[in-house]
Amino acid sequence: MTWLPLALLAVPLLGACALLAPATEGRLRPIGLSVSGLTLALAVVLAATFEYGQAARPQFTVDQPWIPALGLRLHLGVDGISLPLVVLTALLTFLCCVYLCWGPAPLPARPRALLFTLLVLEVGMLGTFLALDLLLFFVFFEVVLIPMYFVIAIWGGPGRRAAAIKFILYTLLGSVVLLLGLLLIWAQTGTLDIVALTQAHGAGLSRSVQILAFVAIGIGLAVKTPMWPLHTWLPDAHTEAPTVGSVLLAGVLLKMGTYGFARIAIPVLPEGAAAIAPWLGAFAVVGIIYGALACLAQSDLKRMIAYSSVGHMGFVLLGFATLTTVGVNGALFANVAHGLITGLLFFLAGAIKERYGTADMPTIGGGMLARFPHLGALLTFACIASLGLPGLAGFWGEMLALLGAFQPAPGLPRPLFLAFMAIGGLGAVLTAAYFLTMLSRVTHGRPAAVRARGDHGTAVATLDEGRLDVRGYELVAWVPLVVLTLVFGLWPKALLALTTPAVQMLLGGTP
Repeated sequence: MTWLPLALLAVPLLGACALLAPATEGRLRPIGLSVSGLTLALAVVLAATFEYGQAARPQFTVDQPWIPALGLRLHLGVDGISLPLVVLTALLTFLCCVYLCWGPAPLPARPRALLFTLLVLEVGMLGTFLALDLLLFFVFFEVVLIPMYFVIAIWGGPGRRAAAIKFILYTLLGSVVLLLGLLLIWAQTGTLDIVALTQAHGAGLSRSVQILAFVAIGIGLAVKTPMWPLHTWLPDAHTEAPTVGSVLLAGVLLKMGTYGFARIAIPVLPEGAAAIAPWLGAFAVVGIIYGALACLAQSDLKRMIAYSSVGHMGFVLLGFATLTTVGVNGALFANVAHGLITGLLFFLAGAIKERYGTADMPTIGGGMLARFPHLGALLTFACIASLGLPGLAGFWGEMLALLGAFQPAPGLPRPLFLAFMAIGGLGAVLTAAYFLTMLSRVTHGRPAAVRARGDHGTAVATLDEGRLDVRGYELVAWVPLVVLTLVFGLWPKALLALTTPAVQMLLGGTP
């Protein structure tokens, strides 16, 4: 089954190439659905055939020469840390294609280019989670930048050009620093193999080199995460991006940054991680509070959800900063939960914007539960899940990250991390405050007398027509996210049992 990682990359890449043929003009919808659906099926097969008793070691590995003259290899594989993110990537890409291609509404402008871009984006995202070579990781890490730039710049809102330029400048500058850190590891160890470097657990790297490399790699990853204060590209990108762009940006691209901490920074540079962990925790809790306060000040629904990601990623970074099995498990759980819940939130925000012609909450004017009861109910569910209600997926990641801060790894200052835990708890309260405030402004009250907008901005009839509630193809795209949010909320062991052995291994223990 070693062909599965290659197939996961080859199917969307070949599908993107097929879209370039002129003969596919009238078959864009079936091609987009079939290619993304086949990729999801391969990801499900990968999960079904994965040896869960050996989750700490890479499986389905491919290790072939890539550039022999430089000693570079095509090294791919999947373990308990990367498997959930591979499946999440394939799922969200498929649901985005369902949202675009299944419905009766016309496709956006330049539909061939949009589907091509989404499939190339999927290749980069999957490759990042499958790569077991530092340089290969960096190549896939960079592949996603250009497709996402075009998704924002071509199919975004009125301020799309400025938002796209800001996105590409921030991420490219962060990538330069990341590359320097990776090359420093290569220069000191003589290898790019992530598996070998993880098993060495810092051997051959002095403490000063580890600290320098961790800072460089951490800055590069923090831009993509995004971590305060390197987050300022995110609200503009989310606000201007089309719905599918926002879903993939929040659901997958942000996870590429946090995944890099778990895959490279912490296991390869353990002394550097221990030295920088208090600073990482400090930036994390500032991001939690800052994101919550920024959300309270927003009037645009998409921009509010974007700022909420800054706070949620703060909990992920706090979990990593504890350097404990509990905390890192919480960070990885929060990664997946955020992808599901925030992906659903951006789907719903896009649907609301299509119906009302705006995402401005004062203009929407409330009364959504009276006018669109199903849409309002789904928005309420997603918000409650995102604020961390027990029994839903958003709860476990934040709770475990705070629990890890209560008892951080030996050598870390416990009083400081107790302060981080208290500040993080305050951030959780503020998270509930801004989501409940938003619901009171949007879903409750009497409906405002405004007119709706149809798919892709086409004017339609007045808003009080029931047919504009949730459509069938929207349910197909959204229900899987609702179900998985419930499943992981009620049965967290389904994910924690997979990640725990791999987390113990990356922290230098035995699974």
